[in-house]
Amino acid sequence: MLRPSPNTIARSHKMRFGAEPRNGGTRFKIWAPKCKSVRLKLKGRRTLLELEAVGEGWHRLDVDGVKAGALYKYVLPDGSEIPDPSSRHQPDDVHGFSEVIEPMDFAWSDVDWRGRPWEEAIIYELHIGTFTEEGTFRAAMAKLDHLVALGITAIQIMPLADFYGKFNWGYDGAMWFAPDSSYGRPEDLKAFIDAAHRRSLMVFLDVVYNHFGPHGNYLPAIAPIFTKKHKSPWGEAINFDGPGGAVVREYVIESALYWVTEFNFDGLRFDAVHAIADDSTTHILEVLAARIRAARPHRHTHLIVENSENQEIWLRRNSGAEPVHYTAQWNDDVHHLLHAAATGENTGYYADFDNLEERSDKLARALAEGFAYQGEVKPHEGMKRGEPSVGLPATSFVVYMQDHDQIGNRVKGDRIANLANEDAVKALTAVYLLSPQIPMLFMGEEWSSRKPFPFFSHVPAELREVVRKGRQEELKSTPEHEDPTKPSVEEAVDPTSVKTFRSAKLDWEHLKQEPHARWLGHYRSLLDVRKMEIIPRLFGQEGFASHYEVLGPKAVLVSWKMGDGSVLRLYANLDNDAQTELPPLIGRTIYLQGFAEEGRLGPWTVLWTITV
Repeated sequence: MLRPSPNTIARSHKMRFGAEPRNGGTRFKIWAPKCKSVRLKLKGRRTLLELEAVGEGWHRLDVDGVKAGALYKYVLPDGSEIPDPSSRHQPDDVHGFSEVIEPMDFAWSDVDWRGRPWEEAIIYELHIGTFTEEGTFRAAMAKLDHLVALGITAIQIMPLADFYGKFNWGYDGAMWFAPDSSYGRPEDLKAFIDAAHRRSLMVFLDVVYNHFGPHGNYLPAIAPIFTKKHKSPWGEAINFDGPGGAVVREYVIESALYWVTEFNFDGLRFDAVHAIADDSTTHILEVLAARIRAARPHRHTHLIVENSENQEIWLRRNSGAEPVHYTAQWNDDVHHLLHAAATGENTGYYADFDNLEERSDKLARALAEGFAYQGEVKPHEGMKRGEPSVGLPATSFVVYMQDHDQIGNRVKGDRIANLANEDAVKALTAVYLLSPQIPMLFMGEEWSSRKPFPFFSHVPAELREVVRKGRQEELKSTPEHEDPTKPSVEEAVDPTSVKTFRSAKLDWEHLKQEPHARWLGHYRSLLDVRKMEIIPRLFGQEGFASHYEVLGPKAVLVSWKMGDGSVLRLYANLDNDAQTELPPLIGRTIYLQGFAEEGRLGPWTVLWTITV
């Protein structure tokens, strides 16, 4: 075992299960209550080793002489061989041998890193496989200085849990402890995070605990991982509240703790928590948040949710204005409203914001209070959605102009730069990047990349046609007018094609060319203003601190009382026509996009002012 120097530190998360090197050997432990016996197969050895049944479905064996790098599988009573569901590394994909990893061998240099306060977060969402041409952790490291120069303070990586094949968005992860091997080894991911921390960049990980990917999940063969009691969009739900649910809950908790301790992530983004069903006395989401925060009491840990139910309960603050459970939620409402205003799209979920007068009211409300719908019926869904959120500080929400979902859930994966004119897009950036809500960019947005980001998922050959047809059916209900079954777009909606995957590789070669260099300057200027004028005023901001009014069909005025007592105001006209009926313009101008004077806002004009 390598020993860290005085200027480095080693990290390891001790788990109840999995393979862990100990005292010159390795402990193997697996929860398999459906199996009377489990044997261990070590690659290169003919003899199978019997694990000891130690009660309640647990099987364990300590093997001397087996060290890091050893490859192994488990053999079930019927003779079938499976990788370790708790594997730390799958060098040959989800069906191959698991590798014993010694986490203490990696020497971290971020000894004094404690993270950064949430108010300082400027998030950059990226997909490792398409962020660079190489699509690896090591290649992504070379782009960190670009992110620092841009003004980013936090990176959010799309899911890494090992998935089938060579390319995937990441939401089909089958092994919750193994970073996908197509991106590199576990130590490569650690090196990426360590390098980010040296540059004062936080790193968040998107995690998926609402389902498993369809290929490579061997848990159902050995344990009651699923339940018939609940359903999910992916079939049977994960068993959080039935027989055996206690260990399943621990499995999820250990996965989350593993990422934030052994890999030193600064936070997690929990995918689609509305799809997690749990009738236990204490919901798994409550337990998750408590356990993660308790594990790291002396550093900043940020927990973000995606929740289409818009539940205020998970975002509540205590008397010290600190999150009780989760730090913030992705704010799809603001995205939908901004997108509809800039593009004029009014189908799919944009249909909820088709009425121009109502759209302005909803936009102002979502910017001021977080949720646009707070218990009212959403026309597109035909049901009530959301809870009152006016009592939450603005930093309870993550706001964006585009993200992986809103680009990828289009027929061709088009970015907004391909759908709206330049004035409109610049106005939208001026709104969301200076909002008191926490802003998030999607990779390549800062230079107005035109590269698409379509959905892609490598699957076995016999399933390609099924997946392709299924994707076409999904896209028919998206907010777009193009028919996904037309020959002209058929290839673009084939998620199983390597061509589709490669089409999403970022065009870094355009970074210094026009008009992309000019867009990059635009983003840098906005983020400079945010750091000077907005971030210092976010600390201590409370709920019930906002006010809004509608100035016209596409014009709003929103104000916030900030943590330092100042008042931040947004005057925005998201229309091709000027807005000529305005209240007096109050405060010192900190940013103007477009044209503004007393009584008039020009087309696509955004004015931010501050009163101290």
